[in-house]
Amino acid sequence: MMRGIRTAPRGIGTAPARPGESFTVRHTGPLRIVRLANFVTPSSGGLRTALRELGRGYRTAGHDPVLIVPGERASVADTEQGLVVTVPGPELPGTGGYRVLADRRRVTRLLEHLAPDRLEVSDRTTLRWTGAWARRARVPAVMVSHEAADAVMRTWGLPPGLARRTADSLNSRTAHAYARVVCTTEWAEREFVRIGAGNVVRAPLGVDLRDRHPGLRDARLRAAHAREGDVLLLLCSRLSVEKRPGRALDALEELRVRGVPAVLVVAGDGPLGPRLEQRAGERRLPVTFLGHVAGRAALGALQATADVCLAPGPCETFGLAALEALACGTPVVASASSALPEIVDGAGAVAADTADAFADAVQTLLDRPERDRRRAARARAEGFGWDTAVAAFLTAHDAATDVSAAGGVGAARDGAREALGVVALPGYGGGG
Repeated sequence: MMRGIRTAPRGIGTAPARPGESFTVRHTGPLRIVRLANFVTPSSGGLRTALRELGRGYRTAGHDPVLIVPGERASVADTEQGLVVTVPGPELPGTGGYRVLADRRRVTRLLEHLAPDRLEVSDRTTLRWTGAWARRARVPAVMVSHEAADAVMRTWGLPPGLARRTADSLNSRTAHAYARVVCTTEWAEREFVRIGAGNVVRAPLGVDLRDRHPGLRDARLRAAHAREGDVLLLLCSRLSVEKRPGRALDALEELRVRGVPAVLVVAGDGPLGPRLEQRAGERRLPVTFLGHVAGRAALGALQATADVCLAPGPCETFGLAALEALACGTPVVASASSALPEIVDGAGAVAADTADAFADAVQTLLDRPERDRRRAARARAEGFGWDTAVAAFLTAHDAATDVSAAGGVGAARDGAREALGVVALPGYGGGG
């Protein structure tokens, strides 16, 4: 039996019917929260982590999360974060493997079969059309702002004034299309406040404090990358233009000119990878490029073993890799242009977007006693558990934070599987 669009979500009398209209009736039972995201690959970092942890938290709270992402092939899998549906989507040239959900008819059909109680969208460019679908279906919809539009546009080379005007136009349409816009930091929220959007809420992301901790520090790993007396720097980042990974190499070069015996390990890949490796070779810089580090334990060991983690991206709205480093007891040097000063606070250092400034900040951190700086880093991270983040996102959805005793979740999952099985026959795939 094929399921269509409901006239109203389960257990809620009304849902937003007009653009930007909020919803205020808190639902106390289990909800099917369908999430859509673009620009997710097996090697993408922060967004993939956030989607996994939020989905796992929704499921633990008793809700029924379903994640729809683009991929090379269609698939349906039941995972710890709920059902994950992969819809074939084209690869964007020059992005290092990013794909998008480009087939609106296919995605619409899938949404109709899933009949969500809530919609959560993590792409305010190519997926903004889902806000109109949600209004027609009377499904409360939330857009999660994972980046500052004007900051990203400036990294692409747009003049500040043009970037701001373009971002304001984009953000106005986003705020108009969704019942709520979720921003993870005050920094990210500012561009919506600037346009007078009244439906913006703040919900931080988090870090797994059991998975990331100072005990992961590994002397053998350190010996593999640095000699005794060296300063081990770490960059955990996608190697793309908006992340400014080249600034880490420039800071390393400046430190060595000053006589600091620093070495750099780069964990991550992306379209700038070959160019950065060439630059490091030409300048004879001691840089180890690891590419994508697949194992979470392996990445955690790197983050705990480094002396300082570099976060040069000027448009980071939260910076999960930096927060993970803090949880591992490693201080962070962050771009003053990003949201990270708000996250790092006194557990690291903030630098202007120049090699000299980043080198100065590294030296400032190294001047502190190692024990003190590592304790401060861990203490700061302990304020950002995923439990807090999940509760904030569920509040943004006007959803209960614990419905485990309410029942009905199994039936909701069975219904989702049934719907996905129907959809799988014409070309969505039914395999796990």
